[in-house]
Amino acid sequence: MRRIFRRHIRKTLSQEVPPILQEANFVFDKGEYGRAGELFERIAETAAARGGPRAPLFYLQAGRARILAGQTALGMSSLKRGLELFAQHEQFLRLQSSGARVVSELNQRGLRNEASEIATWLKTVLPSATSFDLPAKRPTLPTHCPSCGAGVRADEVEWLDEVTAECAYCGSPIR
Repeated sequence: MRRIFRRHIRKTLSQEVPPILQEANFVFDKGEYGRAGELFERIAETAAARGGPRAPLFYLQAGRARILAGQTALGMSSLKRGLELFAQHEQFLRLQSSGARVVSELNQRGLRNEASEIATWLKTVLPSATSFDLPAKRPTLPTHCPSCGAGVRADEVEWLDEVTAECAYCGSPIR
């Protein structure tokens, strides 16, 4: 009952998307990765200071933006912080899926040493001999959140029901 109530509150409150989040997603999509990295870092720091559950995702997006802007050292710092927050909150399924994606993206950009560093760290942090159940096949989602403009990834959303997911960045319902 309590979870249903929280979902209802999230649905009604999620329409107020912070302008900084909309701007960050907009400049990221435009290819202004340095600016997007700065904005996502500010959002992540604010969310982390409040203990917000989306802080790791904002750090990961800041890291992606910094890497795409050619600022590898800053990007790695943000990527590590986002993954560390997942580990601290014992969100091992999200840590595993996000970590695998980070390693893959770093390898695709030719950053083999950085990818190896993250992969090695993941092996030390993830519980050994634990298999994670993969979520059931879900309906196809739109590529971007209609409220904040963030890219939507099936492994970064929480499903509210069989056809509705919650945006990982702003909390808006996505059908």
